[in-house]
Amino acid sequence: MRPRPKKQDDRIIGWHPVIEALEEGLELARVLIQRDNRDDRTRQLLSTLRARRIPVQRVPRERLDRITKKNHQGIIAFSSPIAFTPIEELVQQGFESGQRVFLVVLDGVTDVGNLGAIARSAECFGATGLVLQDHHAAPVNEDAVKTSSGALLRLPVARVPDTAKALRYLGQCGLERIGLSEKADHDLLDCSAPDAACLVLGDEERGISTESWAQCDLHATIAMQGKTGSLNVSVAGGIALHHLLGRAVK
Repeated sequence: MRPRPKKQDDRIIGWHPVIEALEEGLELARVLIQRDNRDDRTRQLLSTLRARRIPVQRVPRERLDRITKKNHQGIIAFSSPIAFTPIEELVQQGFESGQRVFLVVLDGVTDVGNLGAIARSAECFGATGLVLQDHHAAPVNEDAVKTSSGALLRLPVARVPDTAKALRYLGQCGLERIGLSEKADHDLLDCSAPDAACLVLGDEERGISTESWAQCDLHATIAMQGKTGSLNVSVAGGIALHHLLGRAVK
């Protein structure tokens, strides 16, 4: 039996260990490749990573050197503590369960703490899955799992290359898409979720992207009385999940 790739924490360092990890089907959270690596081996690997929806970053050698003092050969991968589910299976499993289908879609949420807190609320209130963007987004790592109190280990998670396209697909599957923003025109308290829906939460600074916002069927806001402009995205998500799903919790 071939030995498993050697790891330092969640890091897989060097070309052969990374390729072995892929061949063994190990879940990878992301891969960093030296920016000026442009040979055939790199192009082939990039094609494989894109096909498997594994996030890739092209970075300067100095960044890799800061991560490890070992001979990284221009590539470092990070293993994922969870197994990801294709979004198609996420939807299918939800409908086949005969229960309410409710997904939480994160459009560019970049803070690991917010990711973990949202996953915790989603699992607590009975969401059936979480959809994440595979780039410019918080990584699903041990810190995220810890912040979620283990919810990320129990809640099915899909990652997608384009959130707007994923929302279009969810709409075609019959899910009502509810976008949450302080700029929306419908009070959340006046909204209810049908038996198949998803809640869309956006970037901490910019909110939901224009493309994803256009895919939402309903735009909801949380009414506030104070002078602070907006809530933290994980707090807003928890409030929305409690309103939309909490009444179904026994």
